[in-house]
Amino acid sequence: MKKTIALGSVILGIAAAPLVAGPDDDALVINDELEMVTEAAAPEHLEGIRTIYSGWRFRTDETQSLQLDDFDNPAMLTVDAALEAFNTVDGTEGKSCASCHTGGPEEFAGLTASMPKVIDGKLVVMEDLINNHRAEVMGAEPLKWSGQEMQGMVALIGLQSRGMPVNVKIDGEAAPFWEQGKEMYYTRYGQLEMSCANCHEDNYGNMIRADHLSQGQINGFPTYRLKQARLISKHNRFRGCIRDTRAETFAEGSDEFRALELYVQSRGNGLSVETPAVRQ
Repeated sequence: MKKTIALGSVILGIAAAPLVAGPDDDALVINDELEMVTEAAAPEHLEGIRTIYSGWRFRTDETQSLQLDDFDNPAMLTVDAALEAFNTVDGTEGKSCASCHTGGPEEFAGLTASMPKVIDGKLVVMEDLINNHRAEVMGAEPLKWSGQEMQGMVALIGLQSRGMPVNVKIDGEAAPFWEQGKEMYYTRYGQLEMSCANCHEDNYGNMIRADHLSQGQINGFPTYRLKQARLISKHNRFRGCIRDTRAETFAEGSDEFRALELYVQSRGNGLSVETPAVRQ
């Protein structure tokens, strides 16, 4: 027990050390034409932060450069594969995504900026919409949550909202799910007794375990992580963070992570959708 407390103190001590001052002031303009909002006034429901920043502002110049041009963005290879899949017949009904969405992925402009949302009393995320369409309309097998086929499709749809402000609803039917997610965000997990807020609210801009802490915004997900060389889902990242506290984590696609996704996404209301972003 003493060793656990000591280790947790060391990690928090490293996080608190001001090895890096904070977000840079670089501007994110994609393809020399689409300017992203990477800094905005914090939404009214945030109490501990006055200004919100995209995770892009905390990355190295080398990593940032990969997101400036779609030809350099490694995520676009997976997006291109998803576009091909969008037009490919799959399942027992002899249909593709394009069979219903004849206008192409462009029909989904604005959708990602408003997700997650409550539909028929249930909080749903983009992966739910994709697999529900596959099952109910195409008669196709579900895609694995964090598989590249799924995350490529999530990124393809998200790309249609790129540059639009994140604007998820947190009132009405969404309120109880949002409250659940907020409680999770501030709950200390695992042997290290750390919460999401310990890193992403109390210590963003500082270093922990050789990583530059951001505010944990998810406006760029699915994100291409260089260390894993693939697109990473939001729930995969949530699972990894909780695992790092040495706790039993929740499953990808769980109701707990859906609620956490809603809350964390709402913390970025006002930032531009960057999907697909590039991170270290």
